[in-house]
Amino acid sequence: MPFVMVTTSSALAQVDLNLGKAARNLGATGAQAFRTIALPQIRPAVMSGALFAFITSLDEVVISSFISGGENATLTKKMSSGLRHQVDPTSAAVSSLLIGVTGVLRLAVILLSRRGGERQAPGRSKDPRTVPDRAGGYAG
Repeated sequence: MPFVMVTTSSALAQVDLNLGKAARNLGATGAQAFRTIALPQIRPAVMSGALFAFITSLDEVVISSFISGGENATLTKKMSSGLRHQVDPTSAAVSSLLIGVTGVLRLAVILLSRRGGERQAPGRSKDPRTVPDRAGGYAG
């Protein structure tokens, strides 16, 4: 819970409320304004908070053993009981899946950061002769 609160509250503190008010003035409903204005601004923080919650839930075997009962069993409890009582391939499959997903996400971040590094802001150029100086003229 603390990881989710810290990441989400920091994103919520940076949301520009004037954009939501402007959307409401232009005829959007409250739900439409949230979905199109606020949610895209906080989406990365919400996703990282969900990822933190999922990762920490895999480590909470004691809490999941108290919460789950009867036919309802969490993945963490099944993995723990599979390691204690019998040799169960569920733990190996989940571990392989988590390692594979982590590797794919890491490659995606590397590729996106390389592609994003090649982009520049509109109106910006690498050539210093095409960048206007302070007086409004060009260096070249």
